[in-house]
Amino acid sequence: MEIKNSTLVTEFILLGLTQSRNIQLLVFVLILIFYFIILPGNFLIILTIRSDPGLTAPLYFFLGNLAFLDASYSFIVAPRMLVDFLSEKKVISYRGCITQLFFLHFLGGGEGLLLVVMALDRYIAICRPLHYSTVMNPRACYALLVALWLGGFVHSIIQVALILHLPFCGPNRLDNFFCDVPQVIKLACTDTFVVELLMVFNSGLLTLICFLGLLASYAVILCHVRGSASEGKSKALSTCTTHIIIILLMFGPAIFIYTRPFRALPADKVVSFFHTVVFPLMNPVIYTLRNQEVKSSMRRILSRHVVC
Repeated sequence: MEIKNSTLVTEFILLGLTQSRNIQLLVFVLILIFYFIILPGNFLIILTIRSDPGLTAPLYFFLGNLAFLDASYSFIVAPRMLVDFLSEKKVISYRGCITQLFFLHFLGGGEGLLLVVMALDRYIAICRPLHYSTVMNPRACYALLVALWLGGFVHSIIQVALILHLPFCGPNRLDNFFCDVPQVIKLACTDTFVVELLMVFNSGLLTLICFLGLLASYAVILCHVRGSASEGKSKALSTCTTHIIIILLMFGPAIFIYTRPFRALPADKVVSFFHTVVFPLMNPVIYTLRNQEVKSSMRRILSRHVVC
């Protein structure tokens, strides 16, 4: 009987963002600042949209969901990263790693699809205004919401299914501060060429197609807005510009990470840090700072609570 000289990996050792204690301390403080200042702001956005009867348009419905998705996304990586900064040994179990990877792509995929839905909403509102109330009715909005959550789930479950079929019997040191596909695949003790191609197609190619499609759709919208003489022109331009900024922040790092073969580059960790920790907290805030209606409503809510 042949005895296999291999062991089943039950945990992964995370090498972290950096080995420098000074940089770790700086990042630790920055993440805490983001959490204590910006994260409550995201929840305030959700509360504002839910409580203000004047913010019932589909745009605000989707903005509230974006704030919820980004707030949820920020809990996947950052809290554990803060704990690991204070730990000598940064270890995550195999199941914990797969769970983190699942929710990372579940919420990330859902957010990418939400941005597509928001682009559709702006296209109909600006280019087909007479059909807007008919097409983007509450039932359609909820159907689109269910579809994007389902799309995010399907995208993520494919990632997880491909990872679960890989054998891990040797190295268990992940050169990152969280579990993600490119780093985990490298540790498999088998040929992963086909799996890498499938991963690039499932994450990278779809991300690139969505990104190019979104840019094309907003180019059409901006051309339509510039050619019109309506009084809401400046507001439409401001809204579309904000959407484009979020698209660049969301899809830029994702394209950098997932559209190329899984080879490590010096910038990978920095890009991943902004992609998983910083940008998710900032996205709804950027929307709010450029939306006068939401800002006014937030001031009213805060003033009522201060008076009380």
